[in-house]
Amino acid sequence: MAMLILVRHGRSTANISGVLAGRTPGVSLDERGAAQAAALPDRLSGLPLAAAVVSPLQRCRETLAPLLAARPDLPVHTEDRINECDYGDWSGRKLAELTDEPLMKVVQQHPSSAAFPGGESMRGMQARAVEAVRDWNARIDAEHGEDAVYVMCSHGDIIKSVIADALGMHLDLFQRIHVDPSSLTAIRYTRLRPFLVRLGDTGDLASLAPPENPSGTDAAVGGGAGAP
Repeated sequence: MAMLILVRHGRSTANISGVLAGRTPGVSLDERGAAQAAALPDRLSGLPLAAAVVSPLQRCRETLAPLLAARPDLPVHTEDRINECDYGDWSGRKLAELTDEPLMKVVQQHPSSAAFPGGESMRGMQARAVEAVRDWNARIDAEHGEDAVYVMCSHGDIIKSVIADALGMHLDLFQRIHVDPSSLTAIRYTRLRPFLVRLGDTGDLASLAPPENPSGTDAAVGGGAGAP
């Protein structure tokens, strides 16, 4: 099945000011985030991308803009199910102010039971994001073949929840995963199980180009020889 490249959006004005942006409109990339976005075409230049899927929020669309400009024929699709978590009443508040909220301990230690006031549960967030990935995997496979590679640009908690699912981790462990702004995570899906092949990568991904002889669903016993 398809290789999914998860891209967290570049650093935003909310990231640098310590604000939990959520779905607040008008949150854009800051200067560093724009530079991270500008570097994305070169980082992905070695991959034959079949499609790009993007969260509807501005910071994600700005992150993918340079890639789409460099590849004008690349199909792009907006996907509401990979939108940022709906933090409800927490949206737009300073993270420093939220540390004393009783719910914050639940979010950190037992996220599967956490639901944001006026927003959604973290369990619901993961369910919709994973459903979107599964649907897009099937669509990409059908339209481009099982060795296709595609990009999905989304948000930190969304990406962490998808990674946890791919690893068979309970959502209560997903806070152990960290993905920086503009980092790239690659998951190769097969019919039997996914393989996490990059986590929070900030470099070049050319070695992820489809091999001439795919290894299928078997793990490399002993670790394998790596990319040729």
